[in-house]
Amino acid sequence: MRHLQALMQRRVIVVGAGHAGLEAAFAAARVGARVHVVTGRLDTVGQTPCNPSVGGIAKGHLVAEIDALGGMMGRAADACAIHGRVLNRSKGPAVRATRVQVDKARYGVYAQTMLRQHPGVETTEGLVARVRVAGHRVQGVELVDGSFIPGEAVVVTTGTFLAGVLHTGRTQTPGGRAGEPPATELSQHLAGLGFTLQRLKTGTPARIDRCSINYDGLEAQPSDDPFPRFTAPDDIEPPPPRLPDVHCHITWTCPQTHEFIRENLDKSAMYSGQINGRGPRYCPSIEDKVVRFAGRDRHQVFLEPEGLDTRSVYPNGISTSLPADVQEAFIRTIPGLAQAQLLRPGYAVEYDAIDARSLDHRLCSKDIAGLYFAGQINGTSGYEEAGAQGLVAGANAGLAVARKEPLTIARDQGYTGVMIDDLVTQGCDEPYRMFTSRAEYRLVLREDNADARLSELAHAAGLIATARYQRVCARRATIDEIAGKLGRGGARAELPDAGQYPAWLVERARAQVCYAGYLERQAREIRRIRGEGTQDLPLAVDTNYHELSGLSHEAADRLARVRPTSTAQAARIPGMTPASLMCLWAHARQQQRQQREQSSTG
Repeated sequence: MRHLQALMQRRVIVVGAGHAGLEAAFAAARVGARVHVVTGRLDTVGQTPCNPSVGGIAKGHLVAEIDALGGMMGRAADACAIHGRVLNRSKGPAVRATRVQVDKARYGVYAQTMLRQHPGVETTEGLVARVRVAGHRVQGVELVDGSFIPGEAVVVTTGTFLAGVLHTGRTQTPGGRAGEPPATELSQHLAGLGFTLQRLKTGTPARIDRCSINYDGLEAQPSDDPFPRFTAPDDIEPPPPRLPDVHCHITWTCPQTHEFIRENLDKSAMYSGQINGRGPRYCPSIEDKVVRFAGRDRHQVFLEPEGLDTRSVYPNGISTSLPADVQEAFIRTIPGLAQAQLLRPGYAVEYDAIDARSLDHRLCSKDIAGLYFAGQINGTSGYEEAGAQGLVAGANAGLAVARKEPLTIARDQGYTGVMIDDLVTQGCDEPYRMFTSRAEYRLVLREDNADARLSELAHAAGLIATARYQRVCARRATIDEIAGKLGRGGARAELPDAGQYPAWLVERARAQVCYAGYLERQAREIRRIRGEGTQDLPLAVDTNYHELSGLSHEAADRLARVRPTSTAQAARIPGMTPASLMCLWAHARQQQRQQREQSSTG
């Protein structure tokens, strides 16, 4: 027993090495834990299996926050970028977002190199079958080959591999992505531990040979100048050398495309009844688009190169589960793609996810100490959502085994906090995707101030070094100085000595001035909601809501399902009535008074 405890000591096991797993492993190691990563194949670590991009609307904010917390994704994207744009540039700074195309092969090599070389991280190639639990506490993981890896904390980041099934037409293949087996035993085991599983679905389009595309007449989409970056220029010196820039191109489906798809809907795995999982509403397959938006005669398609040394092009906008021959036929009706040669057909992937309402804001199970979850297993979609969750879960696992205070990010501190609060409070019945509209404090949560918002939390947790924290503080002071010089002249005012400041800091200062009035108003709202004079009180996770008088059975059921940790979180549960909340606040106040009395008599 002592030998097992010695092996477990301060060890965090990360199951999976996708975007969530990588950030989890590195975060746990940065806060001082020993980390053991278990993944099916080491040669596919860090893949971007769907679209070859990082960032986008709201997603760019998440990448900036990952970077502010010391994570890898933004740096990897900057190092491997071959195309970059700032989206929403015509709108206010709060909703502008960086999006870059990455060279898929180079991104994977970057991630694999980081995993091999990161201090405190070791790896094992294999599939996890079970999480060993004793007395409601994690002890490690058991692999399908019977071997056991002990650890004090386990972070599960299985992506689409949890009982994954690939669908192309009527063909079904077990797997989390093409060519890799699913984690079926682990799915069954988690259900046995009491986790509620739901079936979700995502998909990917065919890949097209670049040499078979006729680009004449298609709209070219060059990169922005200057080329956007996720990492602040003074955080990496010297900055990584820029890879050659490539153009994306835009084309459109046409009525012939839609008619052909409608004629073959019965062959689609989505429309034949073969798939039961819910797909992402805001990133539908081309079959869904044709059916749901029947009045539209065309849909945009972005032709995105997948790398400098490959002929593979990703046709963003036409993910599908139709048979391969049907895919080729409808793709050839699209302008520029009449002679298209498919390198690989598209497919839908159906997989298991847990109900994230069984987790707390650390992304730790409420019932099993030391068991954390991050990424698509929590019901999200997208690399960026996965990476942000992985970082929080990994950091908290590492902090827990070190007996340190946890890392929690509030809704007013980051999009990461918004996402996690949404997941653990409301859950999701379809793949969750981040949008700026989900953040009630989005004027505060800009992409350009992620470092200022989160660096103090990151430094306190040990996620970033003191030298980097001091750079952020100096950066903030310079921005405040520039903003002061702009003064009442506003964001567009002339800055006489602008040449003495880096242009990117001047741009940040102008954004700060632009929103100054709104920011103060939101700051007052944040102070009010945080409990300065309000009724935001803690709630015990083990509260028996069915025994509270005054609560309806329905309200008690909702509260018992989520098990909120505060009255503020309870208020965000869908369907909670004012009467139920008043009852809950009265209970929380009574519990608080009892605790004070016990403390004073103790």
